[in-house]
Amino acid sequence: MPPKDAPVARRRVFYIPGYDPIHPRRYRELYRKEGADQARISGYDIALSPERRADAQYGWQVEGHIDGHVTRAEIEVLVWSDIVRDSMATTIPGTYRELVRTAWTYIGSGALRRLMRLRKGPVIAALYPIGMLLGQALVALVLAWLIAWGLAQTAPWTGIFWIPLAILLGAAVIVATLRWFKSHDGKLFAYYLMHDYAYSARWNGANPPELEGRMAEFRARIAEALTEDVDEVLVVGHSSGAHLAVSILADLIRKGQAPHRGPRLAFLSLGQVVPMLSFLPGAHRLRADLHYLSARRELTWVDVTAPGDGCAFALCDPVAVSGVAPDARRWPLVFSAQFTQSLSPERWKELRWRFFRLHFQYLCAFDRPLDYDYFQITAGPMTLRDRYADRPPSMSRIDIPVSKFTSMAA
Repeated sequence: MPPKDAPVARRRVFYIPGYDPIHPRRYRELYRKEGADQARISGYDIALSPERRADAQYGWQVEGHIDGHVTRAEIEVLVWSDIVRDSMATTIPGTYRELVRTAWTYIGSGALRRLMRLRKGPVIAALYPIGMLLGQALVALVLAWLIAWGLAQTAPWTGIFWIPLAILLGAAVIVATLRWFKSHDGKLFAYYLMHDYAYSARWNGANPPELEGRMAEFRARIAEALTEDVDEVLVVGHSSGAHLAVSILADLIRKGQAPHRGPRLAFLSLGQVVPMLSFLPGAHRLRADLHYLSARRELTWVDVTAPGDGCAFALCDPVAVSGVAPDARRWPLVFSAQFTQSLSPERWKELRWRFFRLHFQYLCAFDRPLDYDYFQITAGPMTLRDRYADRPPSMSRIDIPVSKFTSMAA
C-alpha cells in the first residue's frame, strides 16, 4: 500500500448508478462537462479519453494534473439500467396496482412513520408519485363524469338508452387522460418514482434474483481490479446505487477478495437512500451487510450527503439509523457537501427548487468548493483514506437507531 500522503499514479473507479433507465453515456457527458467547469474554477486540469478495455461495460479514462502530480484513472459505469427499464415496463393499471402494494408495504409495516423521523424531504419525495397518480386518476374521473353528464343533458333520446354510450365514452376519456399524463411523465416523474419505490417494496426490502445476479458480476469486476497494479480501487455508489455497493463490497470482503497487500479499497456513497430499503421487514441481507461493512479495516467508507438534497437521507448514518451498528464500528465517515456554502448564492438560487438536479450535484462542479470535490476524489493524487484522514464527521449527523426492524441474515 502507498504510505500516507503518497500520490496516486493509477486508480480504478467503479460508478454504480441509482435507479436510472437512461444510457450510461449521460454519466460520461456529465463528468466531461462538470469536470471541465470544476477544473477551471479550482485551477487544475483533467482530460477525458475513450476507454481502452475491451471487457469494460461502459467507461472512460481521465488524466488529472493536480497539485503538481499526474494521475490516470479508469472510470467504469456498472450498468443495471436494463433491469431498471424492465421493471418500468408496466401498464397503467399495473402501475396503480404497484401504488397500492407499495403504500401498504411502507404504511402497514410502520416504516413510513419511522422514516419521517429522519428526514421529511425523501419521504415527501416518496409520497409525491402516490399523490400525483391519484390526482391524475381523479382528473380523469372528473372529465369522464362531466362528459357523461353533458351527454345526458343534450342527448336527443330519453330513458336508459344513453347510459351504455355514456359509459363507453367515459371509459375512453379516462384511458385517454391517463395515457396523456403518462406521455408527459418526463416532466412529472410520477411513473418513474412510483416504479423506483415499488421496486424495493415488491420484495419487502430484499433484492430480486436478477439484481443479485448482476451484483455478483459487479463484485467480480471490482475483485479483478484489486489484483491489478493500481494504487486505489474506488467504488462510488449514488442514490440507490449506494445500498447495492454496500452489499457488493460486503460480499467481496467476506470472500477474501480484498487483498491485504495491494490497492487500497475505498467506498464513496453519495446522496444515499439506504433507509428506504433497510427499514423494510425483509431487508435482512442489507442490514447484515451494513453491520459487517461498517467494522471492516479492509476499506475506507465515506458517506456524503447534503440537507439541500431533498431526495437523500442527508447526514443520516445508514448503519446507525438502521439499528445495526456493531460495537467495533469504524465506518462510515458522514459529512455534508454543504450545498448552501459550496454553491454561490446565485447558483443556489438557480438550483434550489430543481430537486432532481440537486440529487446529482455530488457529481457536479461547485463554484465555491470546500473540502468535497468529486473530480479530485476520482482523478486526484490522494486516496480517499488520506484525503479525509483528519476530517471530523458532521456534528448534525443523525446516528441513533430508528428502524423498527433490525434482524439480519445469517
